[in-house]
Amino acid sequence: MGQARPALTALAVSVLALLEERPMHPYEMFQLLLRRNEDLIVKLRPGSLYHTVARLADQELVRAEGVDREGNRPERTTYRITASGRDALRARLAEILRYPAREYPLFPVALSEAHNLPKDEVLRLVRERVAHLERDLADLDTMADWARTHEVERRYWIVLPYLRATLSAELGWLTGFLDELACGALEWEEFDPHTGARLAGPEHPWTDDDPPERPPVPRRSAGAAP
Repeated sequence: MGQARPALTALAVSVLALLEERPMHPYEMFQLLLRRNEDLIVKLRPGSLYHTVARLADQELVRAEGVDREGNRPERTTYRITASGRDALRARLAEILRYPAREYPLFPVALSEAHNLPKDEVLRLVRERVAHLERDLADLDTMADWARTHEVERRYWIVLPYLRATLSAELGWLTGFLDELACGALEWEEFDPHTGARLAGPEHPWTDDDPPERPPVPRRSAGAAP
């Protein structure tokens, strides 16, 4: 039996979706993704995109169709999606839509360990984050307004209201967190104002020892398969 192909990365999904529209060369893919603001949802670098296209070609999910040259520009190879690539794209989209896989963003890590920083510093940093998120929210509104004005079919920009909803939820939560922390309703670690060292206090209640009552375990563990 042949080995199963590795799961398509986010960038591989974007590449195959572009080639589902029409054949194109990697530079054209990169420019089109930028024009469509796909870098909001996919980490987009020229080198990574070229590497992704080459890997898809090795897996026979895309195939080289021809080489073009314009003036003094380097030769550019045009690629087309294969039947296997189309099947892989649809299967991967179905898998992602169906199963809420753990993606491990960095912010929850920082939030869970924020008690290692003094209260005033956390307040300052999170307020700065809120300002950045508010600008991001305004940018999303601008893009959505542009799409409506130009009568772009909604299915092509449905991700914008999704991003706005998740961003609004984070902003709402952070605002409440800041209010609790600023007024003292949320207790915080104490730090020496001169040395910056954390003062002795109670240990984290979830220790290596078995507590009388263990915290609940998520039904969908980190290693669970779809």
